[in-house]
Amino acid sequence: MIYILPILGVLISFLFVVVTKPQKNESFKLLLAFSGAFLLALTIFEMLPEVYSTIAPKTIGVFIMLGILFQIFLEFFSKGAEHGHVHISTDSQNFPWLLFISLCIHSLLEGLPIDANDTIIYGILIHKIPIAIVLSIFLLASNIKPLYAGLFMLLFSIMTPIGTYLAHTIELFTTYGIYLNALVIGVFLHISTVILFESSEGHKFNLRKLLVILLGITIAYYL
Repeated sequence: MIYILPILGVLISFLFVVVTKPQKNESFKLLLAFSGAFLLALTIFEMLPEVYSTIAPKTIGVFIMLGILFQIFLEFFSKGAEHGHVHISTDSQNFPWLLFISLCIHSLLEGLPIDANDTIIYGILIHKIPIAIVLSIFLLASNIKPLYAGLFMLLFSIMTPIGTYLAHTIELFTTYGIYLNALVIGVFLHISTVILFESSEGHKFNLRKLLVILLGITIAYYL
């Protein structure tokens, strides 16, 4: 299931967009806020204690900071698609290679810690669904051929399972797994906190978003 769930999450989201042609509205923002809170809470509850219990804390801190910086670097090319925004013109007919490559790298990294902590698969799955919906809306609204859009989403969907497979089978990944997991923690911390900050538009109080965030944290705690 840890290999199948990420693929299903992305492809079902793509089919949902193809069939229903949704628009980003308040409900979508609530889903995004829930996903950010859920992923952040799982990272703190499950992944952080594990990495800090095995290696010198400052060393782990360095890799977490590297993960944050690496994700910031990726976002120069993905234009923030990892947290629900695609700031690329839909008028171009050129395939968005930079967006595709950066998202694939991000998605592959997401799969690395799943082999050591399978609970995190649920956080990644909930994170992928709104992101896949945003990507699908963008691709289908652009001048890119629908076939290419479908291939984009298919390849994007398999990158996380590839990351999990590499972490399980390649000696280099297993040997330095704890450091790679710390790097991914940095990626998750950046992504999830940006989602939460962006979900509070103008820093106005929104009871529904607060309740959704609390729900995400509570569910993550009891997993």
